[in-house]
Amino acid sequence: MSTELQFQSVNKIFENSFKDHWDKDALSNYQGKTLSYRDVAERIAMLHICFQECGLQKGDKVALCSRNQANWGVCFLAALTYGAVPVPILHEFKPGNVHYLVNHSESKVLFVGESEWEGLSEDEMPEIEVVVQINNFKYLYSRRESLQAVRDNITRTFNEKYPDGFKPSDINYYEDSPEELAIINYTSGTSGFSKGVMLPYRSLYANINLGNFAEPQLSCESEVVAMLPSAHMYGLMFELLFEMSIGAHVHFLTRVPSPKIIMNAFQEIHPDIIIAVPLIMEKVYKMQLKPVADRTKPMMYVPILAQTIQKKIRTGLIDAFGGRFEEVILGGAAFNPEVEAFLRKIHFPFTVGYGMTECGPIITYEKYFRTRKGSCGKAIPGCHIRIDSPNPAKIPGEVQIKGDNVFTGYFKNEEETARSFTGDGWFRTGDMGVMDADGYLYLRGRSKCMILGSSGQNIYPEELEAVINNASYVVDSLVIEDNGGLTALIYPDYPQGAADGMERKQLEERIVRDLPEFNKLLPSYAQIRKIELMPEDFERTPKKSIKRYLYQRK
Repeated sequence: MSTELQFQSVNKIFENSFKDHWDKDALSNYQGKTLSYRDVAERIAMLHICFQECGLQKGDKVALCSRNQANWGVCFLAALTYGAVPVPILHEFKPGNVHYLVNHSESKVLFVGESEWEGLSEDEMPEIEVVVQINNFKYLYSRRESLQAVRDNITRTFNEKYPDGFKPSDINYYEDSPEELAIINYTSGTSGFSKGVMLPYRSLYANINLGNFAEPQLSCESEVVAMLPSAHMYGLMFELLFEMSIGAHVHFLTRVPSPKIIMNAFQEIHPDIIIAVPLIMEKVYKMQLKPVADRTKPMMYVPILAQTIQKKIRTGLIDAFGGRFEEVILGGAAFNPEVEAFLRKIHFPFTVGYGMTECGPIITYEKYFRTRKGSCGKAIPGCHIRIDSPNPAKIPGEVQIKGDNVFTGYFKNEEETARSFTGDGWFRTGDMGVMDADGYLYLRGRSKCMILGSSGQNIYPEELEAVINNASYVVDSLVIEDNGGLTALIYPDYPQGAADGMERKQLEERIVRDLPEFNKLLPSYAQIRKIELMPEDFERTPKKSIKRYLYQRK
């Protein structure tokens, strides 16, 4: 799959898409306003005038910090197609973090949501020229009065520039080159403080190309529900940028994507593809599918009954997800093996990919009907993978990447950049895995998370956590090294316990009593010594992975 790519200008791809799909729906706020490609192009043109009048140069940084919404997409595309460098910042970051990232990125413009602005101060961001409310494009702050005048006169300036109205032929976006910096995307991973990942245009093109290669059935008639954070590369690339390149229609949920809201949106919109993190599917399995499977377990020994039940469960699940999608693509975190095995048994169309912000983000993918159990697919076009191991097919080693999708380094952090690449130029992912003879990658865990057992065995806590998380009344768990042994930190499902008539203390005692049952399912060298219960959920990244570094013990 990893063939070399013939680069095309990303901004020109967007330009052609806008021209070709002028009157089609482009961006919608779920149960709210819809913008056509014409509307998006006009708003981009107005913002380009503002950028120019305010003195924004090609290569200057433009930060965005708000919840998902149609105007977030407009502002991001406006910065990119102008030749500026968008800097998405997660709206969940605390004000101090936002101030730091705006300053560190050297951003000149900040697009911000109304609620996010409440905790921020222009005094803490001395290099910012303009702060713009993303909902209505009003200036919340401008360094000079002349900048405010630009905004006040934008409608008149726009009409003077386009006296016959804005037409497709008026679009002429900045033509980018492969190695040119496109985006600075700050990670918010499990291992520490954010790093500014510098993604060149070739990385964006490699991922857009993958979308066309992997999902050729998607087109300008396709509908997509955007439920991942747009400020994260997974959501940004495959719930916005790829869709805009083919003329598809994106529906932003605009609010916290609870399972109920997501399922309601699926029923209304009937998406043609579903992009999700494993946690969503794992919740559906645990709350809806596993109880049915447990009740019907005796019938599974009768082949005809088993087939009938599995088909019914599969049909119900497909209907719940809108009924029109070709496959569900899961990525961003490890997938629970029990859930994967169940979905395979009922022939549900899903696939598990693998990626990192540093690869814009996708590294591996495979269609659902060609996937292999436990694998996250094969290298995408333009990407190459090697395993740093004496026997890559059997002995786990670090997964290392080279290709068009790989970033150029961390912004203003040469030390971390140098540590992240081998001497011969391969990106060190920090993930451990093996790869079979056909090129299918099987991840074993993060090298930083690996625990060395007392007998010298490598213990990957993610594998132990997958076992614990399948137990009743466990929301999530984290296995850590603790004074030479293994401790499982568990966040109980208190609401479910209460619904089942258990007091908080009863539920906690039940989970602690389950320790021997957990250990029966674990290797002898990876036995859990004790359980500690968490009073509230773990702190998480936008991908809903636990921020592991916060819970490690010395």
